[in-house]
Amino acid sequence: MIDPASLTYDPQGLIPVIIQDERTKDVLMLGYANEETLNETLANGRMVFFSRSRNQRWLKGGTSGNYLHVVDIKADCDSDALLVSVHPEGPTCHRGTPSCFEEEN
Repeated sequence: MIDPASLTYDPQGLIPVIIQDERTKDVLMLGYANEETLNETLANGRMVFFSRSRNQRWLKGGTSGNYLHVVDIKADCDSDALLVSVHPEGPTCHRGTPSCFEEEN
């Protein structure tokens, strides 16, 4: 796993987080985290983001029950982006699809 204090955050204190299904290797979503939400993620094993639109922490699945259970977190070579492997509990996208990158029908 990673040490959130060792990462490089943008001027707003955020780092992009790519979420990947550990089993299928599909990219499920892109979100953002800050040091506080990453520490919470590491403590509870479920992905916690920082919502830029609501300007607050966001436990993925906190309302829907569709949690992202963290398997592994890796930083890229510059430590300014993260790849998080997860076991998703239900659909990841708010549209009810497994991935936010699926085309609409």
